Amino acid sequence: MKIPKEIKDIIKTLNKEGFKAYIVGGCVRDLLRGEDPEDWDITTDAKPLEIKKIFPDSFYENKFFTVTVLTKSKNPKLKEIEITTFRKESKYTDKRHPDEIKFAKTLEEDLSRRDFTINAMALEVLNKKARVIDLFNGRKDLKNKTIRAVGNPYERFNEDALRMMRAVRFATIFNFKIEKETEEAIIKNAFLIQEISKERIRDEFLKIINSDFPDKGIEMLRKLGLLKFIIPEIEEGYGVSQNKHHIYDCYTHSLLSLKYAAEKKFNQNVRIAALFHDIAKPRVKKGEGPDATFYNHEIVGAKMTYQILKRLKFPQKDIEKITKLVRYHLFYYNVGEVSESSVRRLVKNVGLENMEELLQLRMADRIGSGVPKAEPYKLRHLKYIIEKVSQDPISVKMLKINGNDVIEILKIKPGPKVGEVLTILLSYVLSDPKKNKKEVLKKEVEKLKTLSEKEFKELYEKAQKEIEDVEMKRDQMTKQKYWVV
Repeated sequence: MKIPKEIKDIIKTLNKEGFKAYIVGGCVRDLLRGEDPEDWDITTDAKPLEIKKIFPDSFYENKFFTVTVLTKSKNPKLKEIEITTFRKESKYTDKRHPDEIKFAKTLEEDLSRRDFTINAMALEVLNKKARVIDLFNGRKDLKNKTIRAVGNPYERFNEDALRMMRAVRFATIFNFKIEKETEEAIIKNAFLIQEISKERIRDEFLKIINSDFPDKGIEMLRKLGLLKFIIPEIEEGYGVSQNKHHIYDCYTHSLLSLKYAAEKKFNQNVRIAALFHDIAKPRVKKGEGPDATFYNHEIVGAKMTYQILKRLKFPQKDIEKITKLVRYHLFYYNVGEVSESSVRRLVKNVGLENMEELLQLRMADRIGSGVPKAEPYKLRHLKYIIEKVSQDPISVKMLKINGNDVIEILKIKPGPKVGEVLTILLSYVLSDPKKNKKEVLKKEVEKLKTLSEKEFKELYEKAQKEIEDVEMKRDQMTKQKYWVV
């Protein structure tokens, strides 16, 4: 196990001052799994004020006996190291916070208050070695891929009900199973999750959503009875059959859509939209069997999504984006049937910046429906049309000169010739963008005075052809990009 010099130096300094110090918690778990810890935690029998005296470059601004020591490390993960005094906790009346936190005398007292065995190991750094202190068989559970509460699981979950979601989160992220007694304790205490703040629930939910196996995490929440207290609207789709266009029930379809979104590494917003996009189907369903209908489920679903995300205290910008994805996930597009103006309206409603995510949601929706291809030809063709209608048009408006300038230089009246001159100038600029400067273009207009009517007409027709060629070439390149004809 590679322990950074910054950590060794802090422990060595505490030891020199006569205090015990150990690496503890999740970083020990990660080291044993062969992974680089996201952060480092140290526990010690030194009191906070003693720690501050030893490390003047530190701060202590909490009630949990944790002092943050600032290092000069270039590694962002090692710039701030938290050192916490051994502690023990009294009753958790509100199921969220200990009524009182007290200093503990031993490492064993400190480790026994932690949530799961894999997080309750410590590492003693010796001269050239490190010794794992494992009082609750965390290494065995790590090897067997098991999430097990420290001591009595009923007591652990009564202390902090969020630990039930954390169990699911760790099982999801690591692809572990939850030990039977721990699982039973979650099922019996699931209702306690209602005592937890929405912000803390949201944060655990997002860690599950952003894992490699979020579909398994959501299903675990359902089986353990937690989902109905967190997002009951998702569970409403369980067992609700669809119609001839779907082979899975509403709930399973949503999970499979989420699974695909995770496999493709789509971002957080797309993953949530994949889980929520059909959330209203159980509420709007009419009829049974292959001809059942779900009219306006995207509109009702968008409203439900907004309310759920608001309830879970999501940032407003995320709420608006995810709601928009759900609202427009049912867009219709068939090659040759839908006009470019219809696509422009879709882009205007959704926002060009959200179109890629909307198409990703559509792919997840398709795979979740049981079809073999996520991106058929018509979806690639739509991407081509979206880019086409979103490109700046090749137009005389691009020029740094306008019709009034042409009229003034040539001393002519407003009429067709003004547009013809601008067309000639546009062909110049397309062949050499550096020419798109007002003074340069004015000189080109001056040159046109010397041309005969015949020469001018030939030049204008040539310019038209060059502009058409540029437009055609740009269109061909866009088509090639999406493999469409």
